[in-house]
Amino acid sequence: MSQAIVTPLSQALAEGKLTREELKGFMQRSDGPGLRHLTLWVLVLAGTTTLVTLAWNSWLIWPAMFLQGIVLVHHFSLQHECVHYTVFRTRWLNDLVGQICGLIIILPHRFFRYEHCDHHTYTQLTGEDPELIPLPETMGEYLLYLSALPYWRGKFTELFRHASGNLSETELRFIPKVEHQAAYRDARRMLAIYAAIFLAMAITGWWGLIWYWFIPLFLGEPVMRFIRMTEHVGRPTVAQMSENTRTNLVSAPWSFLCWNMNYHAEHHYVASVPFHALPRLHEKLKDHIHVEPGGYLAAHREILRQIWHKEEA
Repeated sequence: MSQAIVTPLSQALAEGKLTREELKGFMQRSDGPGLRHLTLWVLVLAGTTTLVTLAWNSWLIWPAMFLQGIVLVHHFSLQHECVHYTVFRTRWLNDLVGQICGLIIILPHRFFRYEHCDHHTYTQLTGEDPELIPLPETMGEYLLYLSALPYWRGKFTELFRHASGNLSETELRFIPKVEHQAAYRDARRMLAIYAAIFLAMAITGWWGLIWYWFIPLFLGEPVMRFIRMTEHVGRPTVAQMSENTRTNLVSAPWSFLCWNMNYHAEHHYVASVPFHALPRLHEKLKDHIHVEPGGYLAAHREILRQIWHKEEA
């Protein structure tokens, strides 16, 4: 007789640290928290945009654009929550905001939804998880990944390949056949929008979006690569979520920017719990999951330790 798999969620329920009524309450969705968070988000983005404007004729525009970029790349976190339909209770709001985020960071929303579904189904399973980030073999590979150069090469290759009507073997596995044409249209529409934006700037002679959007996006992406590594890299490549996913305890500003996705193990256990309830769920599950109290930096120290051991072997 096969044994039932014991999970942190089932352990917490069995020990009385979490009741089914509490879990049901955590999963309740609402427009209010998402709209309040989004309002503050827009204000922060307005603030960094103002910094770029004030530093326009100074070398300070580069650190200002870097700060702008950090906020811009974190639209990934917001889009991620929209993919799960947990930012708002109103479904079309999740779709609308997710589409806007995808346009900002060059990630078609429909494609990401299907890709991310397989990530949750096959988390950390080599050859199955389409979002798996392998543990780098060397320091050179580690630094190359953090540079975001491989990310952008893959992203643009992917976008143009979709626009030309082609999906990779991996993508054919997680995108339903009935959605293939829609995925192609999404990529073509996205490229058309970018082309229209550049044409408008060329006609008007105002190239401001280069400095407010595109350069900051590329400057900020290494920060997102740094953060994305802390979710699973260095954890065992096994199906057991108590082992393959890491929760990072970070400061309030970082938690705000990532829409509480630093509580990543909790999110993987109950993906239907909205972002605003994840800190409360963490208190219930923290004794049964892998938690990194030192946050992102400590997670990278562990990753680097594993890389150094590999190089010494």
